[in-house]
Amino acid sequence: MENAQATAGILNDLVQINNDRIEGYQRALKDLKDNEGGLKDLFTTLIGDSHRFKIELGTEIQVLGQDIDTSTSTSGKIHRTWLDVKAAFTAHDTHDILEECEFGEDAIVKAYREALEEESLPAHLLQIVSAQLDKLLDAHDEIKALRDQVR
Repeated sequence: MENAQATAGILNDLVQINNDRIEGYQRALKDLKDNEGGLKDLFTTLIGDSHRFKIELGTEIQVLGQDIDTSTSTSGKIHRTWLDVKAAFTAHDTHDILEECEFGEDAIVKAYREALEEESLPAHLLQIVSAQLDKLLDAHDEIKALRDQVR
């Protein structure tokens, strides 16, 4: 039972950071200009990816007999609050938006890498988390490349 709780705790941390990612991209969508349809499509796709990741992780949490945490992480809330304050004083240009998105991608990649280092995760969960990390790394690289193009 203790191992199930520890494993569910790790998976719930990933659910929370996916919630942060969804909220971050929803906020970024609001800041984009009308002529940035390509970015809007990309951000919408990344939101969908995080919803799928959450469902996959949530299913495994339920199999463990534990509850799914539907909140966002404290650090994510703090970061979004800081972004809201920063946004009040700066223009919403595409480079800044992509820079903040890359910061968020850095955070989720770090969380997934830390989860993979946990010894309590069984092999099948390591495979799920690793596969999700691969997609997150692709998204990170795409956001970074777009940010570098906009300079």
